[in-house]
Amino acid sequence: MIRSQSNSRRHFLMGAAGASVIASCPFRAMGYQSPNDRPVFATIGLRNQGWAITSKSFKFADFAALADVDSKVLEDNVGKVQKGQARKPDSYKDYRKILDRKDIDAVMIATPDHWHTKIAVEAMLAGKDVYCEKPLTLTIDEGKLIEKIVKQTGRVFQVGTMQRTEFNNQFLMAVALVQHGRIGKVKKVTCGIDAMEASPMIPEAAVPEGLDYDFWLGPAPSVAYRALPELRQGYGGGVPLYSNGHYSFRNWHEYSGGKLTDWGAHHVDIACWAIGANQTGPSKITPVNFKLPVEYKDGHPTLSDRYNAATNFEIHAAMPNDVLMVITSEGDNGILFEGTEGRFFVNRGKITGKPVEELKEKPLPEGAIEAIYGGKVSENHTENFTAAMKSRKQPISDVWTHNRMLEICHLSNIAMRFGRALTWDPEKRQIVGDDQANAMLSRPSRKGFETQV
Repeated sequence: MIRSQSNSRRHFLMGAAGASVIASCPFRAMGYQSPNDRPVFATIGLRNQGWAITSKSFKFADFAALADVDSKVLEDNVGKVQKGQARKPDSYKDYRKILDRKDIDAVMIATPDHWHTKIAVEAMLAGKDVYCEKPLTLTIDEGKLIEKIVKQTGRVFQVGTMQRTEFNNQFLMAVALVQHGRIGKVKKVTCGIDAMEASPMIPEAAVPEGLDYDFWLGPAPSVAYRALPELRQGYGGGVPLYSNGHYSFRNWHEYSGGKLTDWGAHHVDIACWAIGANQTGPSKITPVNFKLPVEYKDGHPTLSDRYNAATNFEIHAAMPNDVLMVITSEGDNGILFEGTEGRFFVNRGKITGKPVEELKEKPLPEGAIEAIYGGKVSENHTENFTAAMKSRKQPISDVWTHNRMLEICHLSNIAMRFGRALTWDPEKRQIVGDDQANAMLSRPSRKGFETQV
């Protein structure tokens, strides 16, 4: 049976009055009088983006618990959350203790990518709604599993592709411009997603105090911790600049997919949305130019002591309606749409081009942006999520459209790892005529860390 959204707990609380309601659930926001309208959350994975999505959610939810495998990160964030909501959350190293709690309505997942699917699936089976950071999956088959469990459980699932909601509606405007024919027939869309850095040789090192490294590895293969002493500065700072953990996990195919599934998960998403490819995929992926920092054999890196995700790349994806999608590490970070009647560029800082300038004289139809979004546009991705939790409808960043565009990013990585073009069947969601590459659609989990379905 699918558990309703904490109905028994809520009915009990609604039956109490004023102060009794607040006292019965210590994680309610201070002075909040209507617990039925305010869900209880927990965050799993707290460094960097974990704190970002938690802190911007205080307005919409109360946080009862936090989990992280790094005790220092966990302790720091307990203090920050307590300050932010005037209530101290419980803390755990093992996320499964959060899933066991009946008072938690939803979890926010901001772990490294290789943990996303296991935690998300088990959370849904435990009756939780889910907000999970992008990229949602490490493999294409993981996406299919998540879709199956969402359908099976009826849980609400928001992916953290916040460009669909935030950034002053610039990306929604881009989608509307394309879909209202302001550049004519779309011929080409270029997603600039930046280059990935290479690394020097990274030696084995002592595991940092407070980090449960074996649990951090989780479903990934068991390997020694590696790090150089130089520390990262700025965003994600305070950890080794070069390592096989912490902020650097995106540089390793064991845990992520490099820039293709990092920035690619944002810009390819908007590009697919705009050209109407949300429910389908490419027919062919061609790695035109690319550079891998280590040599690969049979699709696997031959060295384990340095980053292995592609540093530079130009990928061509043959999309429906003869649209060419280019994913490149060159040029400005953002999306360039080109059609038979014009072109324009959009990123988080700007939207420019003649079709944009012409809006002064020829604005989009009234309600065009709202129609793209499916209703009133939120300014906060969590607000859209909590509204979906109430309506029990899927939010703006649903798992199906996310997985469709993420398949392009995963296929791009597979194509570079083998150094050849791939033909893709978007109906069967399989690589055609290449058993070796097709085997990369899934990966085995380490014993003891299999996803419990």
